[in-house]
Amino acid sequence: RLIREYSGSVQKLETEQKLLLHLQEQGYLVDRMEPDQEGKLASVWREYNSYVVKEALEGRECDTRSESEIMKAASLLGSLHLSMRNCMELSEEEYVRMIGSDAEDELRRHNRELKKARTFIRGKRKKNEFELRVIGNFEIFAAQAVEAERGMERLYEIHGKEIADGYAVCHGEPDYHHILIGNGYTAVTEFNQMHLGVQMEDLYYFLRKIMEKHDWNERLGRQVMESYERVLPVSEVERQVLYYLFLYPEKYWKQINFYYNANKAWVPAKSTEKIRKLEAQQEARESFIQTVIQGV
Repeated sequence: RLIREYSGSVQKLETEQKLLLHLQEQGYLVDRMEPDQEGKLASVWREYNSYVVKEALEGRECDTRSESEIMKAASLLGSLHLSMRNCMELSEEEYVRMIGSDAEDELRRHNRELKKARTFIRGKRKKNEFELRVIGNFEIFAAQAVEAERGMERLYEIHGKEIADGYAVCHGEPDYHHILIGNGYTAVTEFNQMHLGVQMEDLYYFLRKIMEKHDWNERLGRQVMESYERVLPVSEVERQVLYYLFLYPEKYWKQINFYYNANKAWVPAKSTEKIRKLEAQQEARESFIQTVIQGV
């Protein structure tokens, strides 16, 4: 068993457990929670600290160097998504609580943050290497960011009802850390970021993490998409959502947003290195988006 501190709401915990029990009934290995002797999922210790007890699953993290394990994880994600569609009856209150923010709102907010950071950096007289690189490459990444925001807005204007009607439970963080490979089985853990939304957000999250580690290898990316779609085909509208998610330079935004909200007097060398790597991978990333995601 694993004992974890918990600071969220009891209602969210109960909804998560409802999903975990459903998935367990469907044959998935998940880290369900163990109620205490009073039947509560969160046990209070010394009046203010709450803890949950989860089932510990044996296995190691999915090896991102192993293509066979990556494909196994992609197939599992497709199967999981299928099982999480219309899997629970939710009250109106639960539905509202679980609904995630629209992708178009997220991109719009991120772009506002990018502009604020750029304005701040421009105003500095003496710039470090990180800041000089941001000034030098901002227009390239910002153009993609704006195109992604506008494209997502148009998509929601035309297909908004179809997208909303297709909302389903998403894992929230389906990366290789949360997919465990055991002896003859695969397990999924950490559903604490679960929400209702477009399941393409999960596929994007998983595939982007893999592609960043493999320098946006198109062959591998295509195989991941095929492994997922053999289980759960992606509709044309879903593919467009996926396209605009990939087009948005999320990692670039993350580095700049981290810089803007941290101590700007000192930028970690790791942040500068990540910006350098983003520049180096930009051409391969663009090619991947066009050929694998958009299918041009």
